[in-house]
Amino acid sequence: ETAFAKVTATPPDMVILDVMLPGRSGFDILRDLRADARTLDLPVLMLTARGQKKDRDLAAELGADHFMTKPFSNTEIREYVRKVLGE
Repeated sequence: ETAFAKVTATPPDMVILDVMLPGRSGFDILRDLRADARTLDLPVLMLTARGQKKDRDLAAELGADHFMTKPFSNTEIREYVRKVLGE
């Protein structure tokens, strides 16, 4: 419930966001991030155990930069983060 407030208070270089969160979904938070000028271009990686096409489509529609379905490896996440951050 406080994710959006924390991201806007101290903007990170990117956000790794799970779809299934307590209180609000990652999709709701992504929608908020994309609706705010301060976080409109913030890279967002969505993670989920639900790899259904409708989830991927919704993430893309809402502006997620990348979508990974569990199981994924730590190496995959690190590689994507390094790519996004230009490391």
